[in-house]
Amino acid sequence: MNEPETPVNKPTYWLTRFVILRMLGIVYSVAFLVAVNQIIPLIGKNGLTPVDIFFRAMTNSYGSVGAGFWHLPSVFWFTHSDTSLLVVSWIGLLLSLLLLAGFANAFTMALLWFLYMSIDHAGQEWYGYGWEIQLLETGFLAIFLCPLTDMRPFPKREPPTLVITLFRWLIFRIMLGSAMIKLRGDEIWKNATVLYYHFETQPIPGPFSRWFHFLPRFLLRVGVWYNWLAELIAPWFVFWPRVGRQIAGCIMIVLQLVLIVSGNLSFLNWLTIIPALACFDDRFLGKILPRKIVRMAGTANEKTEPGYSMQITSWILTISIAILSIQPVFNLLSPQQIMNGSFEPFEIVNTYGAFGSVDKERMNIVFEGTTDNDTTDAAHWKEYEYKGLPVSLNKIPPQIAPYHLHFDWQMWFASMSTPDEYPWVFNLTWKLLHNDPLATDLFANNPFPGKPPKYIRAILYRYRFAKPGNLQKNYWQRERIANTWLPALSTDNPQLIEVLKSYGWIVR
Repeated sequence: MNEPETPVNKPTYWLTRFVILRMLGIVYSVAFLVAVNQIIPLIGKNGLTPVDIFFRAMTNSYGSVGAGFWHLPSVFWFTHSDTSLLVVSWIGLLLSLLLLAGFANAFTMALLWFLYMSIDHAGQEWYGYGWEIQLLETGFLAIFLCPLTDMRPFPKREPPTLVITLFRWLIFRIMLGSAMIKLRGDEIWKNATVLYYHFETQPIPGPFSRWFHFLPRFLLRVGVWYNWLAELIAPWFVFWPRVGRQIAGCIMIVLQLVLIVSGNLSFLNWLTIIPALACFDDRFLGKILPRKIVRMAGTANEKTEPGYSMQITSWILTISIAILSIQPVFNLLSPQQIMNGSFEPFEIVNTYGAFGSVDKERMNIVFEGTTDNDTTDAAHWKEYEYKGLPVSLNKIPPQIAPYHLHFDWQMWFASMSTPDEYPWVFNLTWKLLHNDPLATDLFANNPFPGKPPKYIRAILYRYRFAKPGNLQKNYWQRERIANTWLPALSTDNPQLIEVLKSYGWIVR
């Protein structure tokens, strides 16, 4: 039975803040490391979608750099060379590691938030994922967990209870938004058959995805029912007294842990655990964390100093969040619910949702090159292996998450569309035809380490998990479902050159 929270047993959140910030340090570190490794080949001067072309277009659209900055805040409006892209990414990574080590204040947290927002807003479609804006909202709230200047893991200022409550409001919207988009989505969510397909067709399967896929169907249906429990029912208990919200927090975190093990959903699930941690207070966390950390929190609690400025700031923040939540709440209730979107330029309060629809078949695009003068199937075509997506039939999917492969994810989306809707694939093709190292590094291998291929094409396949124990010892089986997704192209193809010139990717 829930005991009332009287002044005598009022919960404290020293350990809660400590764990939330350390977990956020992990996610920020991964996110900025991804930028360090991928931002240049994706949006650098010679990337697939160069950021200078993007900002020129945005300046023309908004009329001026100032207006553009207000609509799409980013430091890269003022400098977007490859050097500046890397400097911002490295500063963010170093600050993230400092946060992970236990040192942060409001200033460093605000800088982390702004730097990542700068990358997100310059990242174009490569950063068009729900977890990007979710990280920005989570990072923004975390600013107000910290004192203004004190960077110690356990500063003298007590964590503001209002900010902890705002984290609960965030996990409530994340989970319920995901539930509502599923209720309004595929029928297979309602009849509990969605897991018959999800593990096989998710963007990037993990090393255990096939094991989950071939579980007894009754267990797969149980998994769907548990998903409804975690996303549709548990969120309503995050505002209950201690025992109710702790049970709700455990249910939601267990779901995220299962998703972490069963696939490669970037850092989404790691990030979603963070606001769920706000369901737990020091009494709960003190039973599972190392004694040294618990003693440090107890010492800080004994020496706490009044933080009137933090209290006032917390109230201002809460009122602001309440106002900014009006549109997301209306969206949550709307039959035309938008999934993963923001209603203001700083993305402080957003709307969330995931996997409202799930494909029943897995399509996959495979790029191939040849040095032959022949473009038919009789030519000697060599495949480019992805770092995450399947190509070879005998290759076990690697564990990628919480790392994020932007290119692989976009190729997963592209497999459900046409090249015209993803025009940067023409720029990628051009670069592969020239053995551009930035482009070839997006793949796991370069089958043409010497001279570049004469032709590049892309084939669309349907992939399925091969049953364990098959005679070929394959992990996948596949069948070709289209002659070509992208026809064989060479450097002297006039249509290819015309597309590249129209986007400003080459000048001739």
